Amino acid sequence: MEDESSPESAASAETLRAALARERRISSALREVGAALGTTLDLDDLLELILDKLTELLDADRATLYLLDESNDELVSRIVVGEQIRSIRVKLGHGIAGVVAQTGEPIRVSDAYADPRFEREWDALTGFRTRSMLVVPLKNHLGRTIGVIQVLNKHDDLQFTDEDEEILAALSTQAAVAIDNSRLFLSIIQKNRQLLDAKEQLERGVEDLSLLFDLERATAHAASLEELALASLSAVTKASHARGGALLLAEEETGDLVQYIFDPEQDGELTRIGIKSGEGFLGAALAQSGVVQVREARDHELWNARVEEKYPFTFDSVVALPMEGEDSAIGVLALFSEGAADLTDDSVALLQLVSANVATAVRLFWARQARERTARLTTIGRLLSGVIHDFKTPMTVISGYVQLMETADDASTRAEYAAAILKQFDVLTAMQREVLEFARGERTVFIRRVYLHKFFADLTEQLKLEVEGKPVELVVDVDTKVVARFDEGRLARAIHNLARNAVEAMGERGGTLTVGARKEGTDLVVTVADTGSGIPAEVEGRLFQSFVTAGKKGGTGLGLAIVKKIVEEHDGHISVRSSDTGARFELRIPQPEVSDKSPSSKRRGTKRSDAQSARSSKEKR
Repeated sequence: MEDESSPESAASAETLRAALARERRISSALREVGAALGTTLDLDDLLELILDKLTELLDADRATLYLLDESNDELVSRIVVGEQIRSIRVKLGHGIAGVVAQTGEPIRVSDAYADPRFEREWDALTGFRTRSMLVVPLKNHLGRTIGVIQVLNKHDDLQFTDEDEEILAALSTQAAVAIDNSRLFLSIIQKNRQLLDAKEQLERGVEDLSLLFDLERATAHAASLEELALASLSAVTKASHARGGALLLAEEETGDLVQYIFDPEQDGELTRIGIKSGEGFLGAALAQSGVVQVREARDHELWNARVEEKYPFTFDSVVALPMEGEDSAIGVLALFSEGAADLTDDSVALLQLVSANVATAVRLFWARQARERTARLTTIGRLLSGVIHDFKTPMTVISGYVQLMETADDASTRAEYAAAILKQFDVLTAMQREVLEFARGERTVFIRRVYLHKFFADLTEQLKLEVEGKPVELVVDVDTKVVARFDEGRLARAIHNLARNAVEAMGERGGTLTVGARKEGTDLVVTVADTGSGIPAEVEGRLFQSFVTAGKKGGTGLGLAIVKKIVEEHDGHISVRSSDTGARFELRIPQPEVSDKSPSSKRRGTKRSDAQSARSSKEKR
């Protein structure tokens, strides 16, 4: 048994104690690195801890970690040179670190300058003198090389050992795990950030779509430019949280520039300001056809006291964007804020989004107005055609009475004829009034209480002039006890048109014209029948359309269309029965349930203009 007090035993014990202390340091280092792996997500701090422990455990001057940049086939590290952080890049296969990264095998070098694989330029750059080296690959859990760790200059000019290589390999595994975890964590963070960005973009997209939907729905029902401006400005001001908004448009007929200014605190009322070209911020945006974005508005050169001081609110900043038309800007949309920096590029983006829709809404509104004007002018033209067509009746009556006056010697008879002529002038005046009312967008029928015996007595006298000198017998079959309600002038025109058509249909052969009227249930039924040859088959299905005629000489095809319109204005219905022995037209006019004891008349509108509706609503308010 060896004496423990002997020098050999003492040396052996000292070696064991040194080995045990080394193992403890290694275990402690591994525990620290393991603990750091579980508690920190900062890769730089973790790698710095690993490199410090490696330098301490291997008794080396320094340790360096390279990461593989696969896109460029390079190893990349960072070192401090003076006060600057420099990036080291080593191509795969170049230098000792590059060879280790390429082969995946560790390398130990006792004299770096004697090894032809060693590259000296970094020593020259940093002033460091590399002697010995231990370089191992960093491999992840899949066994792929993701980098390299190199330890330089073993202390006391010693060489790195197998044990050093095992320690470095163990800690390099920890470093690879840390790098993988960090990359995974950063990937998750990046994906979360991308998801958040996508979520925000989606939310903004939904908000934008909701804004555009609300805007389109509101502007589609606008009956005037004021309503369109109110709908547009209310939506964009609310979406941008601005202090107020304004819309500059040119009046379509006059070309005058008008600003419609919206203040959310004024309960939906608009302030209207007329301006000249180039005046104020909106006028400048229109004249320049460019965005005007101004902070500290009162101190800006575009501030115009005559315009901006009429605004119902104060503001510090403004952004105004022209609305593009087909050839040039058709207006300007603007937002205002009380804060000098509140209106940002987001406000410009919002205006750009909305302005195209508002411009489209304005153009559609103008186009709709133009169509309505065209339609009204077309209808006025048709109405004038009908009136000119119906001029025949009063002119025929007037002509007849004038001829009778020529042969009448008695003054009272001439006075009677003159009164009849004047009555026909009243009919002509009523026709003129009808045209003017329609031109103003007013369409009314004058419904009043009418005694049939008096109405048809006058009408019979006029119809006698229609058939005078023709081989036509006039038969009037009217229930004279009936009192009805209708527009006398219009119904007389309808009966005259039907009678004239009947006389012309019977032609030179002649026949019987029968006009009748009776009460049937709640309807007044008026009939006009003839004994002609009936209605031609080719026009029977289109009988009541305008300008449809059966080849009648001088015919316009308007007579029956006018009759149908008059009956429909009374909420009535017209029908016809035809055969080769004649045609019979029947007009049914509903009678209101009103007591006949008190004479009354009322004006019933069949259509009112937008202006009337607006005036009526305003009066009610």
